[in-house]
Amino acid sequence: MAFGGLDKKQTAAPMADINMTPLIDVMLVLLVIFIITAPLLTHAIRLDLPKVTSAPARQTPQTISLSIDADGKLYWDAKPVTLDQVRARFAEEGKRTDQPEIHLRAARSTRYEVIAQVMGAAQQAGIERIGFVTDPPPASPAASLAPRQ
Repeated sequence: MAFGGLDKKQTAAPMADINMTPLIDVMLVLLVIFIITAPLLTHAIRLDLPKVTSAPARQTPQTISLSIDADGKLYWDAKPVTLDQVRARFAEEGKRTDQPEIHLRAARSTRYEVIAQVMGAAQQAGIERIGFVTDPPPASPAASLAPRQ
């Protein structure tokens, strides 16, 4: 490295350039390390998994669509019912071995009290599967202009 000469008569000015040689050396060492280790990261292990036969998938039970409108009125598969009728039907369905799945649809402005009463009635009847059905978000205007297949 040249920091100055041996001649004391010259004014020694500080060196203002960055020495790039050590930086290039470090970069090349890292490049070599990555070249060597990259094939090791993509190495896959072959496994011979056992072949097993299984029982056919269990048939899914029927689904019951229970809707609640904004006024709190209940509809069992699109037929109007009262909360007492829903409790009685839940009791009947809860005794079955293959319980149906309840799809609960509620309007956005439905009071939570009504939804909680329906869920409580289902729980008391022993029905375990309740799903909430929602509407998908509206599509963006750009998506509506795309050609449909």
